[in-house]
Amino acid sequence: MTAPVAPAPLPPLAARTATVGGSPVRDILAVTARPEVINFAGGLPAPEFFDREGIATAFREALEHTPAQSLQYSTTEGEPSLRTALAARVTGRGLPTGADDLLITTGSQQALSLLATALVEPGDTVLVEDPCYLAALQVFGLAGARIVAVPTDADGVDPQALARLVASERPKLLYLVPTFQNPTGRTMPAERRAAVAAAAARHGVWIVEDDPYGDLRYDGEHMPWIASYEAAADRTVLLGSFSKVMAPGLRLGWLRAPAALRRACAVAKQAADLHTPTLNQLAAARYLAVLDAHVTRVRAAYGERRDAMLAALPEALPEGSQWNRPEGGMFLWVRLPSSYDTTALLPQAVENHVAYVPGAPFYAGTPDRATLRLCFVTQTPEEIEEGLRRLARGLGVA
Repeated sequence: MTAPVAPAPLPPLAARTATVGGSPVRDILAVTARPEVINFAGGLPAPEFFDREGIATAFREALEHTPAQSLQYSTTEGEPSLRTALAARVTGRGLPTGADDLLITTGSQQALSLLATALVEPGDTVLVEDPCYLAALQVFGLAGARIVAVPTDADGVDPQALARLVASERPKLLYLVPTFQNPTGRTMPAERRAAVAAAAARHGVWIVEDDPYGDLRYDGEHMPWIASYEAAADRTVLLGSFSKVMAPGLRLGWLRAPAALRRACAVAKQAADLHTPTLNQLAAARYLAVLDAHVTRVRAAYGERRDAMLAALPEALPEGSQWNRPEGGMFLWVRLPSSYDTTALLPQAVENHVAYVPGAPFYAGTPDRATLRLCFVTQTPEEIEEGLRRLARGLGVA
């Protein structure tokens, strides 16, 4: 009788999976999903403001008027009706755009992944803000990029530091969230946007301009997209999303890019998922007609929630803390005195039934462990006040 043969070990996972960790934000949301926890950790739109009737009507109309099209495969680039309506919307905001300039994506997160596939070779240098949107760090890390942080201040990347790094590091691209940045909530002024565009033109760098929050402005003046500056017109990719203003569950985003790069992203998308769900696209194309009225209602509520958090913060944080007043978006950025470590303090906060995101994971460079991010849009003003009272206890203030 032949002795059983021990199975050979399986080939290992790709090395990049070992070097890029999961999202701490997702981990925190899993831990703090209990209903008694007031959760300032997520970047979640408030579900009570989802326009359930309006979206349901858009889906019904798509199925009634175009049933075969709605349930059929679609083109990789996206449904023409959605791209046409979206192009008109982008043009109306100061950036002349045609339907063929756009690629519809399965959320703007997919747009980032497609760009990494189309642009980044292992070892290429990618410049990012410090701190930076966490999932962008994951995408570029999985692509094998060498990620270099650009020093920042209250207005975003430091133009002089950026110019030095572009000249010395020869990056492939610069990734930015210039308007209501995640995690800091800050907005880059127009003159600094012009400086970024000029630096990219002078040194030959792609700019990836991510704008998921731009419609959520509560006060202050509209800022032009970097993509609208002539110096950067041929090298800027603009990303947008319906997640924050329509519904994240639809997973609808888009990118606007120069032709050659857009075609490369379309090929990458064919390999990833063929196309974004047709029915969702056709419903969104119909819903765009009423989106601005919906956004107006959402902005009023979110602005009230931002103000409630700003009003209650002084009593919730230790003396010497600093925070910003964002003109829009979803996030406040807080820096506690340097003796505090917000990662170490998080379990204590959760014991008091409140959660935040420690700032350290957002840094590509040396982390500032005294920082944290608070999302102000998901809870009511009353819940925000109670949550900050709990935070004060978790930080040892109360």
